Amino acid sequence: MEKLTNKEEEIMQVLWKLEKAFAKEVQAELNNTVHYNTVSTIIRNLEEKGYIDHKAYGKTHQYFPIITKEMYRNNFVSKAMSQYFNDSYKNMVSFFAKEEKITAEELREILNVIEQKK
Repeated sequence: MEKLTNKEEEIMQVLWKLEKAFAKEVQAELNNTVHYNTVSTIIRNLEEKGYIDHKAYGKTHQYFPIITKEMYRNNFVSKAMSQYFNDSYKNMVSFFAKEEKITAEELREILNVIEQKK
């Protein structure tokens, strides 16, 4: 699975939220901060990369994701785990604890989830 650019991820977030949309609807969801031609180009790139597909209505297309948010997230987390944490969840959690990005209470909640799965 190819890594997406920030703009591609932004547009995928919109498509995951809307489930299907025309380019104009994607642009509107981005509060028209991205020019229509740019949105259209990024959408075509996402289709070429295999992230989305479309249904044609005459000359216009309605786009929908074929890669789920969960699939993308799992791939992203797996790569980050491998590249930055030596495939160790302990290293990852320790990193967030040291950076004060996770609280002791949140860690206890994670432990409870783990213990409930046993």
